[in-house]
Amino acid sequence: MRQALQQEEFVLHYQPIVDIHSGRLLAAEALVRWQHPERGLLGPDQFIGLAERSGLIVELGDWVLNTACQQLVAWQTAGLADLCVSVNLSPVQFRRGDLDQQVQAALTRSGLAPAALELELTESLLLQDSEKFISLLMRVKALGVSLAIDDFGTGYSNLAYLQRFQVDKLKIDKSFVCKLQGDQQAQAIVMAIIQMAKSLHLRTTAEGIEDDATRQLLAGMGCDQAQGYWFARPLPAADFADYAQRLLASVQSSTSEPLYNAPNTASP
Repeated sequence: MRQALQQEEFVLHYQPIVDIHSGRLLAAEALVRWQHPERGLLGPDQFIGLAERSGLIVELGDWVLNTACQQLVAWQTAGLADLCVSVNLSPVQFRRGDLDQQVQAALTRSGLAPAALELELTESLLLQDSEKFISLLMRVKALGVSLAIDDFGTGYSNLAYLQRFQVDKLKIDKSFVCKLQGDQQAQAIVMAIIQMAKSLHLRTTAEGIEDDATRQLLAGMGCDQAQGYWFARPLPAADFADYAQRLLASVQSSTSEPLYNAPNTASP
């Protein structure tokens, strides 16, 4: 993996995040892939664990953060001015203790406004209530970036932590979203998450939406944002830009429905 980093074998793909009601494109989640010279394109499930165990996740995470910020600035310059970018963080990156400096450096290098960057944390991170962790998270938040809790509902988050750490968004785990049709228990869980988020003045994003019926159901529940294969799979940067331009034209048109999924350009 260290050699892969040196030889620039890692690439970022971007999955759209849209307004669940209007279809307006809001953000792109940056997702790392390994273009392995022998095994082809590898998803993160095939190498992130190894990267975390070896400590290389810090270097890889720093590369992801810088590349995503630079790419968003390029898109903004090309006319996609209102986009934000979302980047996942590993617990290992927090343990190093200088995450705030890394985020600040990425913003400075790219020229990206802090408000256009969203950092995704895991629920388990919020259980760390050491003064050192709290101080680090507050320093990151003070930079002006947004914080989202990824895969919400699968862990053990304390509601007080959501307020204490000034979280901005909850991302509803796809394991609940994919069961919504005809599963009253899943519907009750998702509805509870959305209502709780609203009471705390947090936004919600539903992950893993694969059909319009699920999108409509979530919209009716009051969910704010949507992400999933119904809209688009993760796309290489150039394909994402094309998708964004087509979606922008579609949403602005009063004679057509929003263009969601783009099966001919979507990558695995």
